[in-house]
Amino acid sequence: MGKIISITNQKGGVGKTTTSVNLGACLAMVAKKILLVDIDPQANTTGGLGFDKNNLTETVYEVLIDEHPVEQAILKYEKILGLEIIPSGIQLAGAPVELVGLENREARLRDCLLPLKDKYDFIFIDCPPSLGLLTINGLDAADSVLIPVQCEYYALEGLSQLLQTINLVKGSFNPELGIEGFLLTMHNTRTKLSFEIIEEVKNYFKDKVYNTLIPRNVRLSEAPSYGEPIILYDSSCRGAQTYEEFAREFLEKNKGKD
Repeated sequence: MGKIISITNQKGGVGKTTTSVNLGACLAMVAKKILLVDIDPQANTTGGLGFDKNNLTETVYEVLIDEHPVEQAILKYEKILGLEIIPSGIQLAGAPVELVGLENREARLRDCLLPLKDKYDFIFIDCPPSLGLLTINGLDAADSVLIPVQCEYYALEGLSQLLQTINLVKGSFNPELGIEGFLLTMHNTRTKLSFEIIEEVKNYFKDKVYNTLIPRNVRLSEAPSYGEPIILYDSSCRGAQTYEEFAREFLEKNKGKD
């Protein structure tokens, strides 16, 4: 049986989408079957794989709100075998308001994804930078939460609120929800502050913090505009190498669980 992982942090710009796309791509490159689920109205995971988020007829919106069959929304990423996505689109922006009036509003994504769980090794949910109903759906559907943490001054700001939300979801909807791990992103080897943040996060979250540090890297920032994961856009750059390293660490921690 596969594993569903929500990639979540209500702070924007910490590397959620970069991690969703590049971890998923690296795992698919080593023969894992991966499904990305884009529930962010900005649809950056969708655009980052080269899909036109403004001209898709079947997206996660139709699945969540209109109850279309989830299989109709799945797209294959043709450049990497085994990498697929349920895309987002601009219509998802109104979904949090529409969800309020719907039955089973917190569990609609879970009900959609559970039938797919056996078909994939890992399903990654890219959540929006908020703690609203879309993120609640992402947490309720997941087995665990992967939390990217930026190596900058405000890195820990808001994490306590996120952890409270995770505990709320555990207590009310999803008692088996766990912490997959904390991934340190945008590491700058030239600043003392970056290393101080790393120490602080590791002191607080202990062995839940991955050893891999994702660096600030121009090529990582460029890759989405070409619709490619970093391992296709520039496999020799530091960003690609560290995401490959992270994929190996991720698989090691999940050995026997996938």
